[in-house]
Amino acid sequence: MAPSITPHEFVAKWSGDTRKERSVSQEHFIDLCRLVGHETPGENRDGTLVFEAGAAKSAGGQGWADVWKKGHFGWEYKGPRADLGKAFQQLQQYRDSLQNPPLLVVSDIQTIVIHTNFVNTVKQTHALALADLETPEGLQMLRKVFFHPYALEPTLTIQQVTEAAAAEFARLADLLRRYGEQPQAIAHY
Repeated sequence: MAPSITPHEFVAKWSGDTRKERSVSQEHFIDLCRLVGHETPGENRDGTLVFEAGAAKSAGGQGWADVWKKGHFGWEYKGPRADLGKAFQQLQQYRDSLQNPPLLVVSDIQTIVIHTNFVNTVKQTHALALADLETPEGLQMLRKVFFHPYALEPTLTIQQVTEAAAAEFARLADLLRRYGEQPQAIAHY
């Protein structure tokens, strides 16, 4: 494995970088690997961590996820100040072809946004700015992405949220009945 890079060196190198996505994304990702002590796609020999993972789009056609780690994440880069929401939409089109990884990550070099993609859970988003990578918490979050994605699995399921909402609506309907509202009017809620 290549030499590591310290959090301070990483942040100093990438702060204010405004080069285009194609110019920097792979080097940025390699530095992230070195920052957390993980092999790079070039060091990986079993094909479970690759740049430019070919992916069929859910709406048809072919695309390429910038980085893919089997069972961990799909990763899409965009240039400076690009819309990371659009990058996330693009990555969502690839997720089935990428074996539905538990994390979908987008980055514009200055920011890394981690979207959970676990089945039947409430989706969560975690954003890391460059400065966050100099903190133990930020670095730990990034290590989870590379080594322990299931540590980011939300504990709240969609069913639990639905049940809680239904209970709250029932409570509100009961209050409305107590204050004399007609059942027809309550039903609209």
